[in-house]
Amino acid sequence: MSDILEPFQLGTVTLRNRIVSTAHAPNLVENGHPKTRYRLYHEEKAKGGVALTMIGGSTNIAPDSPSVFGQLDAGDDTIIPWFQELTRGVKTHGAAVMCQITHMGRRTAWDDGHWLPVLAPSGLRERAHRAFPKVMEAEDFARVIGDFAAAARRVQAGGFDGLELLSHSHLLGQFLSPATNQREDAYGGSLANRMRLTLQVLDAVRAEVGPDFILSMRITGDEELDGGLSAEDCIEAAKMLEATGQVDLLNILAGAPYDDLGLAGWVRPMGLPSAPHIPVAGRIRAAVNLPILHAGGIADLATARHAVAGGHVDLVGMTRAHMADPHLVAKLLRGEEDRIRPCVGLGYCVDRVNQGKPAVCGQNAATGREAVLPHVITKSAQRKKVVVIGGGPGGMEAARVSALRGHQVVLFEASDRLGGQLALAAKSRTRRQIWGVADWLISELAALGVEPRLNHYAEPEDIHAESPDLVVIATGGWPDPPSIPGGELALSSWDVLTGAARVSGEVLLCDEVGDQPAAVVAEYMASAGASVELATPDRALLHDLGPTTSAVALRDLARAGVSFTCLYEPAKLMREGNRIKATLRHVLTKEEVTREVDHVIIEHGATPMDELFHALKAGSRNAGQLDHQALIAGANPLQTLNKSGTYHLARIGDAVTSRNLHAALLDALRICAFY
Repeated sequence: MSDILEPFQLGTVTLRNRIVSTAHAPNLVENGHPKTRYRLYHEEKAKGGVALTMIGGSTNIAPDSPSVFGQLDAGDDTIIPWFQELTRGVKTHGAAVMCQITHMGRRTAWDDGHWLPVLAPSGLRERAHRAFPKVMEAEDFARVIGDFAAAARRVQAGGFDGLELLSHSHLLGQFLSPATNQREDAYGGSLANRMRLTLQVLDAVRAEVGPDFILSMRITGDEELDGGLSAEDCIEAAKMLEATGQVDLLNILAGAPYDDLGLAGWVRPMGLPSAPHIPVAGRIRAAVNLPILHAGGIADLATARHAVAGGHVDLVGMTRAHMADPHLVAKLLRGEEDRIRPCVGLGYCVDRVNQGKPAVCGQNAATGREAVLPHVITKSAQRKKVVVIGGGPGGMEAARVSALRGHQVVLFEASDRLGGQLALAAKSRTRRQIWGVADWLISELAALGVEPRLNHYAEPEDIHAESPDLVVIATGGWPDPPSIPGGELALSSWDVLTGAARVSGEVLLCDEVGDQPAAVVAEYMASAGASVELATPDRALLHDLGPTTSAVALRDLARAGVSFTCLYEPAKLMREGNRIKATLRHVLTKEEVTREVDHVIIEHGATPMDELFHALKAGSRNAGQLDHQALIAGANPLQTLNKSGTYHLARIGDAVTSRNLHAALLDALRICAFY
């Protein structure tokens, strides 16, 4: 029985423990290169004790495999100096470092990069990336094999301990799967034929890098897809790879990410069971004598221990867990397991990447911003008094960071509990794990000795009585009635989720935001037996969500019987007896339709509750203003604009304007980490 903290010998490298951050593409690239922001993101995990960090998820090797979610480009030698700087930085902190390379095949876009046709074994379109691929010709094979070998040379020259070839769902995996390979030549038909390109690439890469360079392959353990690779197929493929004698590590995952729900099953958001594919990896481990790595929704150390100690894997991938807390290993070694910030599966990281934005962690605002924001809060040279008004996530983060700075913290909360809107967000079955964000913050405040003053609606005189140095307004927002005729007849999601309104019968829910709140309230009402129609003025439901979280949310709503209407906005509400007549207007044609329902709920964001902020502005040193340049650069943004003021004043989160959880936490960290 092995423990996750035991060292492990991988090829010629001794890993200091069994915990790995697997390859992913955080979209922190600059011109396809891993420059300072990318390097510091990986260095932080090395500082935090991870054994091995794999960089460069889906690093491209060729111009007909263009980037669609911020991958590195190892297609020419200009990347080598940036590789070298990154590997030096990571190794300085005691971690091993590898790079993943791939040809994406059909899993990319044709109308980006150099506008070259995408390649695939057969002319089958993937729904997720939507390109109709060119069928590979005989002349294409040598070029692609050569591109893999050339990229491998660049990885080795970059100072890495090894590289990983990505097969699963990309070009090599598309050849391997009968669901995507319909060829009738030497590269199609039997499993041996479908493996041919993989083995040719493997030969070429090993010949390029020599026998001592670690070579991993990320392969499928079971596509769980009708007509796809079965578990038995995958075991046989793993045996064929082992027989080559050229592979040092197999990285196993499962599923078929060929559409949004398939991607969600692979990179699992909340609402899906966590870590379901550990037994899949275990089957491969039992069949071969190669080390096995697995990552797939393993977010906590108990699951990681089970995977390793139970003999399912040799190395365990905790990639998103390291985004939530890159110092999780260091905390474990210090006996502070209860202080680790847990990944709760918000999905904000992967969904932003799939929207073409840099990955950030929904609850750790420092992740991806290591150049300007600290993961480890340092003590202030001078102890001050910080008063925080509002016990939602933003207010709790302000209190936590201020306490870590060594300041005396007073936290006022008007209600009888901490957590703010997270208590409402956790009302749905799909999103209930979100309470883990509040749970960790509450636990941290207790550990730091911050005792909230609950049931205390703070007035200006309460603040002045504390003689504060800094006042942080984290009072959030409030859902005001919409400004349409009859808008006062509409309920808000808060009315429903707090139980202030009892909702039943036929319900029209109009979502003008496109984020999680409408999905939460729709599921909550449907589970209580209401007949729900979800309408939006957007061209797509839950428009602002990425593919994994929206796919799971919409699947659950569809299963619950919720009906969907796009491109319609609420125009007017009228009372009709005990019911409401709602007029919806098509946003393009202006055509109007009506619904007669028992209740109308309109989700249109929150109006800041900022009265206290404005009442305190005149007495503040900074007139309530923040220096944006200092805020961006990672410096104290609180200037002195009013010499007669007695305290600094800042407001954060929805108290400024309606945004989201991450914005509130970012505001708090930016302001309080340097005060």
